[in-house]
Amino acid sequence: MTSPSPVEQELHAAELAWAGGNEGKARVCARRAVALAVASWWARVGKAAWPGDVMEQLRRIQQHAAFPVAVREAAERLSTAVTKRHTAPFTVDPLTDARLIVGHLAADSSDTCLS
Repeated sequence: MTSPSPVEQELHAAELAWAGGNEGKARVCARRAVALAVASWWARVGKAAWPGDVMEQLRRIQQHAAFPVAVREAAERLSTAVTKRHTAPFTVDPLTDARLIVGHLAADSSDTCLS
């Protein structure tokens, strides 16, 4: 039996937080899962990773035209501050958005998406 990857660990932590009613922690864990998936993707394609924190990673995804619209929209929702939930795109399900982005990165073996 293999141990879960860091991405899977963060997604699991997000699930537990969500189930426990801790939406803030679930969003943080979901965001971290995306950042870890981006780092893993960069390592897989052998390129230098983007600099910046998790929010910068999400901004880059949402602004990069090579990503499918659904992935860019998920990144936008996931990066929206809780305080702007009524005036901007906001996800009520950060796990689904994170899984969409993570799944896209896991399936992409080219370097065209993030270069």
